[in-house]
Amino acid sequence: MLKGKAAVVTGSTSGIGLAIARGLGAAGADVMINGFGELAEIEAERAGIESEYGVRAVYNGADMSKGDEIAAMIATAEAEFGKVDILINNAGIQFVSPIEEFPLAKWDAIIAINLSAAFHATRAVVPGMKARKWGRIISTASAHSIIASPYKSAYVAAKHGVNGLMKTVALELATHGVTANCISPGYVWTPLVEKQIPETMKARGMTKEQVIHDVLLEAQPTKQFVTSEQMAALTVFLCSDAAAQLTGTNIPVDGGWTAH
Repeated sequence: MLKGKAAVVTGSTSGIGLAIARGLGAAGADVMINGFGELAEIEAERAGIESEYGVRAVYNGADMSKGDEIAAMIATAEAEFGKVDILINNAGIQFVSPIEEFPLAKWDAIIAINLSAAFHATRAVVPGMKARKWGRIISTASAHSIIASPYKSAYVAAKHGVNGLMKTVALELATHGVTANCISPGYVWTPLVEKQIPETMKARGMTKEQVIHDVLLEAQPTKQFVTSEQMAALTVFLCSDAAAQLTGTNIPVDGGWTAH
């Protein structure tokens, strides 16, 4: 379905981003993955995408908190593939704390990686997409781009910002064959979610089991975690011709959480 297309997926060495990169590769797209981790493990994932799906896969270790590195990453992808047709803004970090105790450095880092990175990458890919009259820009937002939760001031602010950014981009590019959308998952069992459990335990005075059942899954009426594979499947659909009139949307994948 996406043969001949080239994609960049930020924050894709594990979790949701890796599943999306694999999903795009399975659909025929060449893929640039990005993120931190053990280089041997990253190479194994990169090589696996190539061997399993018969596409090109490359890795770029750009730091998503640095705008110049993000711009350079997009330029590298354009040089490697000849173009970037699909941009998935997926990189994200989290920190949980009461606002009066929220570390300033953590606020700055979350805004930089969860919001500003999406701006820098989008800004870099738009000229080429407009010139070719085709493009897909998809940002992994969150149920927290629609509603709020306590102790997550920076994350909620950043994800609301991503939603607004994609709406604005969608309007600007509506006549250029380029769509821009958000996918907003509820809780997906990923390293990001697992890492925030100790912080939530401390902030709320709960056990691990209480955080999982009374905080995480309590919000989702289905009482199930969203899977990375479900996120990947929706992403691939949004890149298809069938989704050409889907733009400026924010699609919740949250087991009914935001239906409350």
